[in-house]
Amino acid sequence: MLEANNSFSPVDVSARRALDFRSGHTVRVWQKIKEGDKVRLQSFEGLVIARRHGGEPGATFTVRRIASGVGTEKTFPLYSPNIDRIELLRRAKVRRAKLFYIRTKSARDIRRKTKQSEIVDIASVIPVATETATVSSPETEAVV
Repeated sequence: MLEANNSFSPVDVSARRALDFRSGHTVRVWQKIKEGDKVRLQSFEGLVIARRHGGEPGATFTVRRIASGVGTEKTFPLYSPNIDRIELLRRAKVRRAKLFYIRTKSARDIRRKTKQSEIVDIASVIPVATETATVSSPETEAVV
């Protein structure tokens, strides 16, 4: 078992183990991307379709999202130091532990199959940046 006060891991293991997300929940994973000598954060938001190996050191979870009509899946190690944080956006009750059948289903069928039970409010956890700078950019004015 991993302990929270290990000096060899920069990850807060007890906090990651306490995260209660399962298959069917919608999460946003903030991943650290290294470009040259800079590090930036990139989010990947989608549906958790599988969670493997429970709370072990090698535990992983798979997140699926649809971007521009193309389904994309990423498998993340739960205790990876490259993951900055994991935000739980929406809880849904599903009747399977592994949701691999979603790969072949349409979006309407998926919404019908998942019973939306609770939407988690993350606004109280994360400070919201002002959106006035993004609204007045020339790219958005050209599109609108």
